[in-house]
Amino acid sequence: MEFESFQDGVLLYQGVPAGKGAPVDSVLAILGKEGEDISGLIAEAKKPVVVSVEETKQEEKKAEPAKSTIAKPEPVLQQTVVSQPASNGQSDGRTKASPLAKKLAQEKGINILSVRGSGDFGRVVKRDVENYKSLGMNMPAFVSVESYREEPVSQMRKTIARRLAESKFSAPHFYLTMEIVMDEAIKAREAINGVNPVKISFNDLVIKAVASSLRVNPKVNSSWLGDKIRYNDHIHIGMAVAVEDGLLVPVIRFADGKTLTQISGEAKEFAKKAKEKKLQPADWEGNTFTISNLGMFGIDQFTAIINPPDACILAIGGIKEAPVVRNGQLVAGNLMKVTLSCDHRVVDGASGSAFLQTFKHLLENPILLLGAASI
Repeated sequence: MEFESFQDGVLLYQGVPAGKGAPVDSVLAILGKEGEDISGLIAEAKKPVVVSVEETKQEEKKAEPAKSTIAKPEPVLQQTVVSQPASNGQSDGRTKASPLAKKLAQEKGINILSVRGSGDFGRVVKRDVENYKSLGMNMPAFVSVESYREEPVSQMRKTIARRLAESKFSAPHFYLTMEIVMDEAIKAREAINGVNPVKISFNDLVIKAVASSLRVNPKVNSSWLGDKIRYNDHIHIGMAVAVEDGLLVPVIRFADGKTLTQISGEAKEFAKKAKEKKLQPADWEGNTFTISNLGMFGIDQFTAIINPPDACILAIGGIKEAPVVRNGQLVAGNLMKVTLSCDHRVVDGASGSAFLQTFKHLLENPILLLGAASI
């Protein structure tokens, strides 16, 4: 992430190459006056950082692991070449084979010259002809290569792994899935984008509907704190964004009070900053509820792991054309499946179901979301 210096001056020394990791407490750069002697500072900076065992234990307890990242090595290739001989013939075109093997090869239509012998001095025997047929050794010769590549785990991936493992194994998850007919939401989006200069996505509609549903169902907008439960009056929606090194969750704050245009603008800006690695810690802190949307990747349905400290996370699938029943008639419609993952210590099935019912009602009747102040 970006680090802004509050000191004026010239960059006299760069302690860490771009894109590389650095040990905790190491010198990243030295700023000063042009021509200033910094040899003493550089010598001090190059001394190894000594961390006591006690300090190491304290660092391990912190939210972010205090370990140096390892420079990315060149890919390690482990290769095994397997070649298969295509012929067992000798230079004069003859091969040693038992009479029975020759007869069996003739009956099976196998060229005896292409059979590898396992008998004395390479003689082809009956079992060689039988195995040749059963193993399909009349296929063309080929060479295959086994290879792999290993990369050190980034600090982001370590943090993601630790947080999700803690969530999955400490919070008792249960899941509620519901189908939502999106026909009216599709029409509403098309109408809005026809007159609004800022284009609204389905994800923006989902964020707005989730925020409004949380206002009606405050028990879902909560956190487990061990000896107490926190029910949040404010609504901060975490929006999962996939990046190269993992997953970031920037937060749209007070989402229930923002218009679709405001939500759309923030969502686009966060997604851009996430992909450019310009998000700051304040951008991904303070969520009270999280949305993970994989619909744009062609995923129909999935379950997500709760993002601490939230009590719930909503997994959004893609919109798919499917048969639906309207007025007793089977007609074509557009369905979207959503799955709510709940921490059973905080949210029970009834509370989670009530939230989904409200969410479904809002998306199937988007006029309730689209007052003049909501666009």
